[in-house]
Amino acid sequence: MFTKTNIAVIAAVGLTQFSTFAYADTTLNVASAGSQNMVDYVKTYLAPKFEATHPGVKVNVVGTGPGDAGSHKIMEKLSAQNDSGMDKWDIDVAVVHQKIGGELVEDGLLAKYRSDINTGKMVSRDSAKNALGIDVDGYVMPMFHTQTAIAYNSDFVTNPPTSYDELVKWTQKHPKSFGYNGIKNGMSGVSFVTGWIYAYGTDAHTLSAMPYDKSVESSWDKAFAELKEFNKNITFTPGNAGTLDMLNRGEIFMGPVWVDMFYSWKEQGKIPPSLKLSLIAPGMPGQPMYYVTPTKAAHPQLAREFIELATSPEIQANGIVKQFNWYPGIDANYVEAKLDKATWEKLFAEITPNDLSKYGKSFPIGPYFDDIKEGYERNVSN
Repeated sequence: MFTKTNIAVIAAVGLTQFSTFAYADTTLNVASAGSQNMVDYVKTYLAPKFEATHPGVKVNVVGTGPGDAGSHKIMEKLSAQNDSGMDKWDIDVAVVHQKIGGELVEDGLLAKYRSDINTGKMVSRDSAKNALGIDVDGYVMPMFHTQTAIAYNSDFVTNPPTSYDELVKWTQKHPKSFGYNGIKNGMSGVSFVTGWIYAYGTDAHTLSAMPYDKSVESSWDKAFAELKEFNKNITFTPGNAGTLDMLNRGEIFMGPVWVDMFYSWKEQGKIPPSLKLSLIAPGMPGQPMYYVTPTKAAHPQLAREFIELATSPEIQANGIVKQFNWYPGIDANYVEAKLDKATWEKLFAEITPNDLSKYGKSFPIGPYFDDIKEGYERNVSN
């Protein structure tokens, strides 16, 4: 929760004062949803770098909690200040999840700023324009992207599938060697099922960017029937970590995973070097976190400068990629020159920036997402 003890009271400062060395005794308030490691990243990595280049500025970072609930607290705070008629709000920069980012734009609580910063032109993925069906173009900058992909054991799979079609044929030849966790035991399985609907039901753009139409679901019967048949040849895993565990033990040779978890486990020696990744056509979903700035931020120009720093190629390389194994929020081609060859090869040799641009999809908008999960339960699980 936000209280007077953890949110500094900010004096109104005119835009004309925002020039070099003109920031004496100024506090920039940053609210971050997400897990504690994300809050610590903003507090211990970004904030000192920003303060070093902005004498007299203090960055005050407040964590609001993980998941959409943490982002919702930020929305509640901004909505309350908007309703109160305050001229200046006490959040300058916020880090929010994709869903809440769209809702903030719809409610008129965010400033349109991306064209005002140099890094704004460096984003390339649809998630910078579309947040689960809501037009957020100009209002958000992705902090990073999480992504699901197919992990496979290259000692046994020398020619991995490059599409859902090829994957189906592979499982027919190698029954029980592919594993995923359905839709109840982790989001990697949900992502795989969503990608299946993108491939055999309705395309990703329609489900993630267009208005909801309940009748669309009626065209998925064949896709679900084929998925039920597909499931006869696979092994069910107990969860996101369970898929990686079974890959490690050689109980399966292929399965969907979260890329950042995959590389973290690899660095820790919990899975063998022979495990590699492939992002198959027509694509699998992931999701971004967004940097945003409120409509009535007390320090709008400083907020823009903070986000510009946070989304610069150097910070994206050394912070987002190296520290967390996340994919950068900006196009990875801008980040390559800032990374050593080993780090670049680790994260992009198997799934290239072009692969991400082509096959990195968003999750569907809420109603379609519910329809997919309900359809799976009704048509596939039974």
